[in-house]
Amino acid sequence: MANPAIAILAGGCFWCLEAVYEEVRGVSAVVSGYIGGELPDPDYEAICTGRTGHAEAVRLSFDPDVVSYRELLEVFFAIHDPTQLNRQGNDVGTQYRSAIFWLDEAQRDTAQGVIDELTVGRVFAAPIVTELVAAPHFYPAEAYHQHYYAQHPMQSYCAYVVAPKLDKFRKTLARLRKPQP
Repeated sequence: MANPAIAILAGGCFWCLEAVYEEVRGVSAVVSGYIGGELPDPDYEAICTGRTGHAEAVRLSFDPDVVSYRELLEVFFAIHDPTQLNRQGNDVGTQYRSAIFWLDEAQRDTAQGVIDELTVGRVFAAPIVTELVAAPHFYPAEAYHQHYYAQHPMQSYCAYVVAPKLDKFRKTLARLRKPQP
């Protein structure tokens, strides 16, 4: 894949999104990081205060000939609760908000279309609060956050929060999973 497409998504803790998207076919790289805030070059400690305006997010490099942007959004809406404002479960704060950071008008239109379809179809019991925002600068998180679940699957947060999201993806969207050895 010479020039991969890019998608940037925020839906709670980036460890959850990263673990799932690393298993999505056509996704060649997943980088956990920070986006949407005022502080230049933020770090995890600053983000955790909830005062920088950044969201924990993942930047995906993907081959649109293998997996479409729409399919990436299908995964996104399946693995987090887009009706929770500034939180995902016990993770509370603006850094855990649900947001789609679009890079061009085609992504914006696709994302808005998916949100509209989910709303009209009443897929969720409450209104979708996912932000749809033009992507500002993305800052990669510290090295120890990259591939976190793969390195720490037995850590309590990973076992109780990340693993169930990964299991849900594997069961409900198996058609989008990379071939397993």
